Amino acid sequence: MNSLFPKEKITFTVPDASIEYYPDFFDKARATELFGKLRDEIPWQQDQITVYGKTHFQPRLTALFGNEGKSYAYSNVVMQPHNWNPLLMFIKNELEESCHENFTTVLLNLYRDGKDSNGWHADNERELGRNPVIASLSFGAERTFHLQHNSLKDQKLKINLEHGSLLLMKGATQHFWKHQIAKTAKPIGPRINLTFRIIK
Repeated sequence: MNSLFPKEKITFTVPDASIEYYPDFFDKARATELFGKLRDEIPWQQDQITVYGKTHFQPRLTALFGNEGKSYAYSNVVMQPHNWNPLLMFIKNELEESCHENFTTVLLNLYRDGKDSNGWHADNERELGRNPVIASLSFGAERTFHLQHNSLKDQKLKINLEHGSLLLMKGATQHFWKHQIAKTAKPIGPRINLTFRIIK
């Protein structure tokens, strides 16, 4: 059990944000086991999204799990949650014990290869409330997480999200920063990302 955070913690000192990174939240053996189970057991789907008036399929697969049927909407997509399963409850309990939050919802993303991506956005939907806590777990291939301040254009971050890692974004981060997972031409394997959040 991760009753306390792992010893290695990276805190990024940037304006208008609270961002922490834990490279080995799950050790590599456990992370590999969880990756396989998530890949095989989650009911992945591919939704259409509308961005700047154009509708197209998302360049990744997704799934939503959560409490009490609370839907989650973004980019004109309204996702209805599946009920928590034992696999996700295990991960949720490990996470909550460490960061002392009670998450209601997890949005899962499966990036099948380097062509799959997630464009610039912030997790600032109204139902997340003010200063939401976003806990992002990564399994599988390492991908680069880009952050950019909304008004201070010289304020940028790149974080390599490793297999088994946790990225915590808290405070005003979602109000002042946006983030993305960009496409890459490099040959790269699949990555699964779990973003836990609290829907008010």
